[in-house]
Amino acid sequence: MKTKIPICTILLAGILFAGCSFQEKPESTDANKQAQETTTEVNNEAEKDLAESDTKLQLMENKKIGKYLTDAEGRALYYFAKDQPNTSNCSSDCLENWPAFYSEDLAVPEGFNKEDFGTITRADTGEKQTTYKGYPLYYFVKDGASGDVKGQGVKDVWFIVNSETKFTK
Repeated sequence: MKTKIPICTILLAGILFAGCSFQEKPESTDANKQAQETTTEVNNEAEKDLAESDTKLQLMENKKIGKYLTDAEGRALYYFAKDQPNTSNCSSDCLENWPAFYSEDLAVPEGFNKEDFGTITRADTGEKQTTYKGYPLYYFVKDGASGDVKGQGVKDVWFIVNSETKFTK
């Protein structure tokens, strides 16, 4: 009986030692890491595709100017009265203050016709820009929060967009 206890103790210690010293092979760690990165990339791409494929525009309301069109985050969308249909006349310094709005596919609010929205490729930057009834859409850099409409009426050429917007040609 006395010999059984040391043998069992030695066997148990050996099993514990073997279990504690086990390490994964580098190939399986790399494979797991690569699989996780691939899954993360696929999920990020799917989220990006979903966000870009269906940007929901919305209507917000301001007491002074009424209802106006915004992006999904509530940032007001403007048009530039000096633009021409399918042509932007805002470039360089102008674009720094009035960044172009672009979305591949829009979900439009009630009162708007999806066919009234299109896309142009800007001559100056080669980037795409969303249009409404042919007129390019912009943000205003001083609109810092959802619901801001600080660009309305700037220099009598910048205006918010709503379903009743009339463009002069």
